Amino acid sequence: MQTLIINIKELLQVRETPLEKVSGNEMAVLPTIKNAYLLIENDLIAAFGPMENCPKINADKTIDASGKMILPSWCDSHTHIVYVGNREQEFVDRINGLTYEEIANRGGGILNSAKKLNEASELEIYNQSKKRLEEVITQGTGAIEIKSGYGLTVDGELKMLRVIKKLAENYPITIKATFLGAHAFPLAYKENHAGYIDLLINEMLPKIAEENLADYIDAFCETGYFSVAETERIMEAGKQYGLRSKIHVNQFTAINGIAACVKHNALSVDHLEIVTDEDIEVLKNTETMPVALPSCSYFISIPYTPARKMISAGLPLALASDFNPGTSPSGNMNFVVATACIKMKMTPEEAINAATINGAYAMGISATHGSITVGKKANLIITKPLNSFYELPYNFGTDLIEQVLLNGKLI
Repeated sequence: MQTLIINIKELLQVRETPLEKVSGNEMAVLPTIKNAYLLIENDLIAAFGPMENCPKINADKTIDASGKMILPSWCDSHTHIVYVGNREQEFVDRINGLTYEEIANRGGGILNSAKKLNEASELEIYNQSKKRLEEVITQGTGAIEIKSGYGLTVDGELKMLRVIKKLAENYPITIKATFLGAHAFPLAYKENHAGYIDLLINEMLPKIAEENLADYIDAFCETGYFSVAETERIMEAGKQYGLRSKIHVNQFTAINGIAACVKHNALSVDHLEIVTDEDIEVLKNTETMPVALPSCSYFISIPYTPARKMISAGLPLALASDFNPGTSPSGNMNFVVATACIKMKMTPEEAINAATINGAYAMGISATHGSITVGKKANLIITKPLNSFYELPYNFGTDLIEQVLLNGKLI
């Protein structure tokens, strides 16, 4: 099956030579081709270039993209879209002055979602979650990481991970699964942290490995949640089952968690609303990708990740949605990119790099996703007619996506 897209006003994120990620000053460079063509064979990018070099072939399908831009689909490397119900009451509680910590201490937050999930059937969880997945696909997301973490019991966590596996089997979007049993301590283990971590390591992990349900392991390394030492124990246990870590860290406080993550060669460190000079130093020249979640900062009015400071120091940065019921009930990566430009002072070039190639790196798929490169997956966004790609973040409330392709097929 050949699909030929012609007369593309501008083809974005063109990388002739494959690369894993972009860092520092490189993030400001977004290679493009104006008046371009793109050839897809089956599910892969086969060729691209200026229209003057467009091959004279009878493709099975030809799309005329006059006036429109094409870019790789968004790679959202941090989400919690498998959940039940919502937490809209907590939204109102925050408006009325309660903090995240106060809501959690009243039995809200993660434990609220865990209660609802454990009461629901696997089918009910699947049916609610698939609607969110379908929504983000239409918004241009072509690869997504989904975490467990609202079970906090052996059965609950397995139930979540099985739903993620079923979503991956039934939808054309690329999905990576992360085991986040260490999201919070359930009430039964509030005073027995070691006991819960034993349960996680000795009962949950072996069953997850047996059913091949996870690609990565995560923990909420934060004051009042999992300490650095506890997080290190979880990262170490994950390694025994071939699960590299992707860790929630520095959302509210800096407790030297980033250094521990780097020591254990974590694939990513996510949140980073609070970042010290020492954190930046320890991230330099490592394989660990910092991931910012600006729609979370927006929704619960906490600081934004200091992108300018980190990029100026030579670090890479990825952007993700943190789609979850409590602190970021949206998976719209277009809004994430716009918010990064508006609130974190990232340029459109930097933000698009962060949401494509660096997002792909943060979920271990930059060899196959995140750029327009021959041999990569044909997961693409075709925009509506635009003056320039700066319109994507500028018109932050407008849907500028006309069509989405996943595996070379229009969705």
